[in-house]
Amino acid sequence: MKKNNKLNFIIIALLTAVVLYFTLKDNFNQKINYLLSFNPWWLILAFLMILTYWFLKGLVLYFCVNRLDKKYTVKEGFHLMITTQFFHIITPFAAGGQPWQIYKLKKEGLSLGQSTNVVIQDFIVYQIALVLIGIVSILSNQIMHIFPSDSFLKYLVMVGFAFNFIVIIVLFIVAFSTKGNKLIIDGCLKLLLKLKILKDKEKILKKSEEFINNFHESAIVLMKSKFNFIRIILLNFIALIILYLIPFVLIKGLNLYLNPYITIVTSAYVMMIGSMVPIPGGTGGLEYSFLAFFGYFIKEPKLSCIMIVWRIVTYYFGVVVGALDLNFYKGGKK
Repeated sequence: MKKNNKLNFIIIALLTAVVLYFTLKDNFNQKINYLLSFNPWWLILAFLMILTYWFLKGLVLYFCVNRLDKKYTVKEGFHLMITTQFFHIITPFAAGGQPWQIYKLKKEGLSLGQSTNVVIQDFIVYQIALVLIGIVSILSNQIMHIFPSDSFLKYLVMVGFAFNFIVIIVLFIVAFSTKGNKLIIDGCLKLLLKLKILKDKEKILKKSEEFINNFHESAIVLMKSKFNFIRIILLNFIALIILYLIPFVLIKGLNLYLNPYITIVTSAYVMMIGSMVPIPGGTGGLEYSFLAFFGYFIKEPKLSCIMIVWRIVTYYFGVVVGALDLNFYKGGKK
């Protein structure tokens, strides 16, 4: 295990301990009783839903890779997604997943260029689906007035949405506009060189040009098949809906009810804030935003119990399954 991954695990463990302490310190016995009283069938359904989310994300990878390597299977795509989730979880801003995907796909027979193209395509369609759900959620709140208009958290959500929307705009500029991507790259390089973050200008320019070329090629390949493009966006959209509905079944697990559509909008708000937290897994930020937004509908102490189980299902379960897959699954080698 790399040194920085060890540090990430230490950070995760410390922050988890702090979050659990503040979550459970009031009405401790009552909260433990609620945790023990969770309906096991709803809990099983929640775990099946996160597995379904991973499967659909793996299916997206399969459709991206299979066009280049016909021998690549759905099973390999699923396993790659599980291990990708692991590296997303343990790194700040989920930055470790894409480098792992490139390394793994290269190891499985694709060239470096092909591996990079697949990962870029996967990232583009995921961001599109994420922004689409974000737009629907924000419009729904404007129409239905689910959350107070003067809420500070609502402004944070808008910042999170703006961040993801800007990412999409930049992706399309880099992919399809030669002049636009040159302006963006040159501007970023000048700033980084001025701040003395980068030193070797020629080397960086060469690498950035290679990246831009790969990105452009990936976008062209992606757009060549409109059917495949729409299909993998739809799969990402469905996967996110399933992920956002997990709180609904956990709420049912404590014999409570929240409208499924309201649950999706609320989950989207929670995740838009979580995407901005520069800590592995968004630890701290996701818990706080979950309690804040779902607190409009669910009261304590049940709310804290639902949040803890939600994090176990959507986060810690991924750490365990991903680690096991990395250590014991030996398939996909060519």
